[in-house]
Amino acid sequence: MTLEFQNVIVHSADPHALGQWWAEALDWVVVYRSDVEFAIRPEPDRRPGLEFVLLEESKKAKSRLHLDFVPDDQDAEVARLEAHGAQRVDIGQGDQSWVVMADPEGNEFCVLGRRPQ
Repeated sequence: MTLEFQNVIVHSADPHALGQWWAEALDWVVVYRSDVEFAIRPEPDRRPGLEFVLLEESKKAKSRLHLDFVPDDQDAEVARLEAHGAQRVDIGQGDQSWVVMADPEGNEFCVLGRRPQ
């Protein structure tokens, strides 16, 4: 038996708005939308993707799962994401080489520094 990694599910109060925000932030394509779901991928046939699913309750605590991104230029990418509506957040990480940010619904993600080759 084999398993194929399909999606990371993100519960959202507004799947369409949050999914569109992430599609623009990542320059990904929308592959599915309905009143309660919004799915994006890097390319139409490339997985895994992100699927935003309606959950009508607000986020209550630090996310137990978050995404990490490795940019070519951390400072430029953090500035671009802030201009797009992300915010820097403090989850107790202290002084680190990564920047913890949150999307418009408060879901944390990290923008890492370049790792040594």
